[in-house]
Amino acid sequence: LSYLIETQKCDLSHINRLDVFFGGRYMELDYTARQSLELTEALNSGEKRGSLLWVLDRTGTAMGSRMLRSWLERPLLSVAAIRRRLLAVQELVRNNVARAELMRALRDISDMQRLVSRTVYGSAGGRDLRMLSNCMAVLPRLQALLADMQSAELRQIAAMDLLGEIREKIDRAICDDPPFSVREGGIIRDGFSQELDELRQLRDHGAERIAALEERERQSTGIRKLKIGYNRVFGYYIDVPKSAGTEQIPAHYIRKQTLVSNERYFTSELKELENSLLNARDRIQSLEYDYFCAVRDAVAAEVGRIQQTAELVARLDCFCSLAEVAVRNRYTMPEVDATRELVIREGRHPVVEQTLKDVRFVPNDTFLNTGSDRLAIVTGPNMAGKSTYMRQTALIVLMAQIGSFVPAKSASVGVVDRVFTRI
Repeated sequence: LSYLIETQKCDLSHINRLDVFFGGRYMELDYTARQSLELTEALNSGEKRGSLLWVLDRTGTAMGSRMLRSWLERPLLSVAAIRRRLLAVQELVRNNVARAELMRALRDISDMQRLVSRTVYGSAGGRDLRMLSNCMAVLPRLQALLADMQSAELRQIAAMDLLGEIREKIDRAICDDPPFSVREGGIIRDGFSQELDELRQLRDHGAERIAALEERERQSTGIRKLKIGYNRVFGYYIDVPKSAGTEQIPAHYIRKQTLVSNERYFTSELKELENSLLNARDRIQSLEYDYFCAVRDAVAAEVGRIQQTAELVARLDCFCSLAEVAVRNRYTMPEVDATRELVIREGRHPVVEQTLKDVRFVPNDTFLNTGSDRLAIVTGPNMAGKSTYMRQTALIVLMAQIGSFVPAKSASVGVVDRVFTRI
C-alpha cells in the first residue's frame, strides 16, 4: 500500500480490505493447467469464445462477469462454502420467474465498483454520480424479488444495504441529465441552493430586471425618454436627454459621461445590478463546482458501504448466470463431499457440446478414487477424443467446486485440491 500511495499519487481509500491467499482455501491451478483447460480464453484464438467462461457467463453486469471469472480461476475447497453456492443456484433454477425478473433488473445496473473508484479518485463527473444513483434505484427491486428466497446466500444478498440516503443525496443535488464537464455549470438541480437559484434567475432574466428598473426610474423622475443602456467600456448607464433639464435629475444620480445631446448617469442600485449580472455566470460555475465536489466527497466517504453492496450484487449476478446456463444446457446439481472419490455418470464436455452443430455429444462415465481406481490410462488413435475426455473430467470437477451445476446425468465429487494437465 505504501508503494501504491507513493507511485499513484491519489486517494486509495477504496482499497479497504486485503485478502491473503494461502494453501487450503482454493484449488491450485498453475498457468499451464489454466491455459490447457481453456478456462477464460481459447487456446488457439486467445478469445473468450470457446472457453468455459464463454459457456457460463450470462451475467448482466460487468461486476458479475469479473467475479465469475475469479471464481473460475479460484475454485473452492470448502465443502460447506461450495454447498452454499449450489443451494443458491438450485433455488434460482427452480424459480424461473424470479430468475428472469432478477436478470432483467440486473441489466439496469452499471459498474458500481468502477464508478465508486472514480468517485474516490476525484475523477467522477456528474454523469458518473447519476449512474451510481440509478444503480441504487434498482436495489429495492432486487431485494423485493429475493424476499421469499430460502438459501443462505440469497438471504444474505437480500439483506443488502440499499444505500438510500446516499442515493437521496445525489438525487437532491445532481440534475437528471448533467453535462460532461463539471466546471461549466448546469450540473446542480434547481432548488438545491437558494443562492444558486437566485443567481440563475438573475442570469436568465437580467434583461427583464433592467427593463423593470428603467420603468421605475421613468416613473420616479417623470423623464419619459430616460433609457438604460450598456457598452463594454462604461458598463450599464442611465441615459437622459439634455432637453429634460437638470431640475428633473435626482440628487442620487451620479454623472458618468457627457455627450452632445445626452447625459449619462449611474446609481448605486444600477451598479449593484450590473455587478450581479456580470458576475452571475462566473459565480454560478464556481458555486456549482463547489457543491458538486462536496456531494462527490460525501459519496466517496461511503466507499465501504457501496463496495459491500456492489459485491453482493455481483454475487447475485453470478448465481443467476449459473442457474440460467444450468437450465438452458440441461445441467444437474453435483454432490460435493469430503470423500476421496469421483463418480460422473454420462458426463459431457461443457464447451465442446456447445460448439457442435447438429451432432450429439456422446456422454462418458468416470470413476476414480484413491484406492484401487486412482489411475485411468486412456488409449486410442489421434482425434479419438482422449484429451477431450481428460479435460471434460477436470472441467466438471472445477465447475462443481465453483458452485455450478454440471453437464452430466449425475456427479459425486470428492473435493479436489489441485488439477494438473498439459495438452
